[in-house]
Amino acid sequence: MLILLPPSESKTGRTRGRPLDLERLSLPGLTAARAALLGPVAEVSGRPAAADLLGVSPNLTEEIARNTRLTTAPSVPTADLYTGVLYDALDLASLDATARRRANRRVLVISALFGALRLTDRVPPYRLSMAVNVPGVGPLAGHWRQPLAQELPAVVGRGLVIDCRSSTYAAAWVPQGDLARRWVQIRVPGATHMAKHTRGLVTRALCQSQQDPRTPSGLAEVLAEAFRVELHQPASATKPWVLDVHTPKS
Repeated sequence: MLILLPPSESKTGRTRGRPLDLERLSLPGLTAARAALLGPVAEVSGRPAAADLLGVSPNLTEEIARNTRLTTAPSVPTADLYTGVLYDALDLASLDATARRRANRRVLVISALFGALRLTDRVPPYRLSMAVNVPGVGPLAGHWRQPLAQELPAVVGRGLVIDCRSSTYAAAWVPQGDLARRWVQIRVPGATHMAKHTRGLVTRALCQSQQDPRTPSGLAEVLAEAFRVELHQPASATKPWVLDVHTPKS
């Protein structure tokens, strides 16, 4: 299985460590698209109107400034980089060694700056949304659509795509063909803030599970051990299965 997560706006930095090395990141088919963004993102982040162009609050000056140091700032393992509600619920640090190895294999974070990252990849803190239109590059979802479409199907193999992304990040890659029939969107009905928390718990449960379901119904059975779930068939051949996940069982 491949579990797709969104990034978080909040990120952890470090004061020491080696800088970004694109050649050491996983998914080497994305290297060119990653390299093409570093300069334009740094340039726009140094402009007086950077906050408007990046769609963030003008008060976030230090977070914006991080984008100007992408090639020199200490890099951080992706597992430690992202914070916030989803990642607090996932709580990677508390997983045992076996579950952590599964997480390293099964989890992929979709990133506006790096396309997709394994938990073991090391990158610097940055502030960039997939919704941004970067001058000289264009809309980021469009920038990543072809590279991700070429790279990710081989990563999925014969397994499921378990989609915990927000709609903004889902726009960067839509599974096609046979893969679309193994695409399951995790939905949390009636929730907003708690949706992120529940998706974090779902991801944690799947990393702790020894099972590797190959069908949407098999996934529903695995998660039904810890959650109330309802599986819905795709609305069309190009749409995902939808798995509604409710409050964890007590």
